[in-house]
Amino acid sequence: MKTGRLEAFSDGVIAVIITIMVLELKSPHGEGLAALRTVTPSLLVYALSFMAVAIMWVNHHHVLGKALRADPALLWANNCLLFWMSLIPFVTAYMGENHAAPLAAACYGAVFALTSAAFLLLQITIDRQDKANAARRREFLWMKRKAVFSMVSYAASVGLAFVSVHVALGIFVLFPALYFWPEGKAHAARR
Repeated sequence: MKTGRLEAFSDGVIAVIITIMVLELKSPHGEGLAALRTVTPSLLVYALSFMAVAIMWVNHHHVLGKALRADPALLWANNCLLFWMSLIPFVTAYMGENHAAPLAAACYGAVFALTSAAFLLLQITIDRQDKANAARRREFLWMKRKAVFSMVSYAASVGLAFVSVHVALGIFVLFPALYFWPEGKAHAARR
């Protein structure tokens, strides 16, 4: 089976994830800056989560473009990724309402760590479809390293949230920012 249906299904699920996140945003009660400040944490967490989901969508599109076929292993690896991504609206709302709570930050980090692990599984599954292609294997090695780095960073944020919520928040902000590092610079740094 070709990957077109898989991509379309995934795009639909990711669109629903973003829709649910925005529907969870509550408008301020009252008018003026004081009322707007009450929802600022939720808006900031939403923006952070939106950026992370957008990065995942772009990377998902890129990785699925490398798949040779949509075999059962790929279908299940993709479903695993979509499952963990589907929990992002929940932890986004929880963190938005409890932005200073260690448990909220830990849950947020845990879902993103598990999402990163599922993305790594998806990459490994696609990589195994064409083991003979050396150039592709090198590209996948770089992508897998990024996935492992994100998984480890988010996993570290879980424990760090109980030490300092601000450190965990720093990881949540820093990691998506790293994806905007131009690939040309990243390739040059690897040489």
